[in-house]
Amino acid sequence: MTDRLADLQARMDAAAAALDFETARRLRDEISLLRAGGDVADADTSGLTRQQPGSMGLGTSQARYTPPAGWVKPKKPDPMTKGRGRRQ
Repeated sequence: MTDRLADLQARMDAAAAALDFETARRLRDEISLLRAGGDVADADTSGLTRQQPGSMGLGTSQARYTPPAGWVKPKKPDPMTKGRGRRQ
C-alpha cells in the first residue's frame, strides 16, 4: 500500500507541476481515501468538497440562512418620524 501511495503522490506532484490541477485533485482524493482505508475503485469522489477559504472560525459548521421563496425584506423605518418622543 505504501508503494501505491508513493506512486499516487508522485503522479499528483507531477500533475500539479504540469498545471493539470483536475488530475492532481482526483489523485489527492484517491490518496485521502487510501489513507482512510476506503476502496478507491468503488468511491465516488465527485461530491467531495474542501472547506472554502474565508469560512474558518467559530460557528462555520452551521449552514447559511436562506430565506424562503417569496419572502420580502421588511421596509426600514424612517428615523426622522418613527419612534421619536414628543420633545423636539
